[in-house]
Amino acid sequence: MKGIVLLNDESTVTVRGAEHNNSVMIYIRRVGPLVLHKSQRDKKKLRFVFMVAALIISISLVLKLLQANPELTLSDLVERSEVGAASFQLKTDDHKDDGPRGKCGLVKPCPGNNYTFKIYSGATNIIGPQICFEGKMIIEKDRRGKRPGINIAVINEKTGEHVKTGIFNMWNGKVEELIEFLKSIKDGSLVLIATFDDPATKLNDEARTLIAELGSSYISQLKFRDNWLFVGGKNTRTQVTFEQHLKNDRKTNKYESWPEMIEMEGCIPRID
Repeated sequence: MKGIVLLNDESTVTVRGAEHNNSVMIYIRRVGPLVLHKSQRDKKKLRFVFMVAALIISISLVLKLLQANPELTLSDLVERSEVGAASFQLKTDDHKDDGPRGKCGLVKPCPGNNYTFKIYSGATNIIGPQICFEGKMIIEKDRRGKRPGINIAVINEKTGEHVKTGIFNMWNGKVEELIEFLKSIKDGSLVLIATFDDPATKLNDEARTLIAELGSSYISQLKFRDNWLFVGGKNTRTQVTFEQHLKNDRKTNKYESWPEMIEMEGCIPRID
């Protein structure tokens, strides 16, 4: 419709529809003065001031969070509210070093002769894991429940080249596929693993033994819905191992049936 004219008393106004040629009769009664009382104007101004102040505070907090973690995006902040904080837990660093950050968002750059990595487990069964190596996001976070189980990235120790990726569902998938993948990893390969949702239900002794041979100390303890991160290698010269394990325990879980998301970062010496 084109518009309505407010009259001083009860009147009849004809409004012609934009899409139809029929006319509609609308009765409009003026029920009071159009000028707000002073107290009403003051209340309205006060509400407006509070809204502006709240907006400024919100924007300031968001900017501080993004500054504390440059890899964090606004969509990440939205995810936190969507899953009831069952995603990336914002953690402000205790240090006050505002110097340059390293690849993959490390607090400090690795030495020039080191590889850089940062990995995250998943959060509940909603937010997927991440694996970043030398500034390249090999496995990117996904918030649609994809890639449950064990996520593996294989890297050439000498060149730093990403060789291949494997994702294995350990709830209703086939452990034989995981075993075949592990056996296919060549000597001199770095192996980065991040879990999501349930990494252990389908695991058997053979699969656990193959992962233990890569350097894992916790694979024998891994159980239903535990969170686990691992960096090791198959007959590598550096023989480095990084590992974190968080048990699924309803008494201590942050997200009821799932433990808190965990993250791990570090530097791996390059070989000459």
